[in-house]
Amino acid sequence: MAKKPESVAQPQYHVEYREIQPYGTLKQLPLALEDNARKQSIEILNQVLADTMTLRDMYKKHHWQMSGATFYQLHLLLDEHFKIQSALVDTIAERIMALGGISIAMPHDVVELTKIPRPPKGREDVPSQLARLLEAHEIVLRESHEGADAADESGDDGTNDLLVSDVIRANEPQVWFIAEHLAETQLVRPDRQG
Repeated sequence: MAKKPESVAQPQYHVEYREIQPYGTLKQLPLALEDNARKQSIEILNQVLADTMTLRDMYKKHHWQMSGATFYQLHLLLDEHFKIQSALVDTIAERIMALGGISIAMPHDVVELTKIPRPPKGREDVPSQLARLLEAHEIVLRESHEGADAADESGDDGTNDLLVSDVIRANEPQVWFIAEHLAETQLVRPDRQG
């Protein structure tokens, strides 16, 4: 018996869930890279991804919870840095998938992998917020430098380029912008007379 035309358009939203590629496995792709090089790069990139996702979310947390005399400027700066980190997340995850691997994607997976210490749920003062961001950047940058060297040694030029040209080059100026806010300068100097 033929289906009625109106029933063909009905979405079949009750489906049996099935995984089509388990995490940690590698698809075969004609990339001219050895499997061990791809596996190594995927592992490195998933670590950088987890920490970049954590850094991105810390930027948004501190953007929302900013206070003090430089509130407006830092509120805008942190949001701009958040956008850059968000773009990096997508770039890193897509590279993992292009290598035939599986990128982490869910918050509970990020929590399991990240090396960045968890900030408190509450609101911290500005120096604490900025220091936490600098610590997170240092973790991402160290992983990226080490990962770029490993990718270079294994012949994975694409991963090396991504880590150097995208991740490192985006994080270094963000470190500079954040660190300069922690210089001990005053907004107003007392008048010196006599």
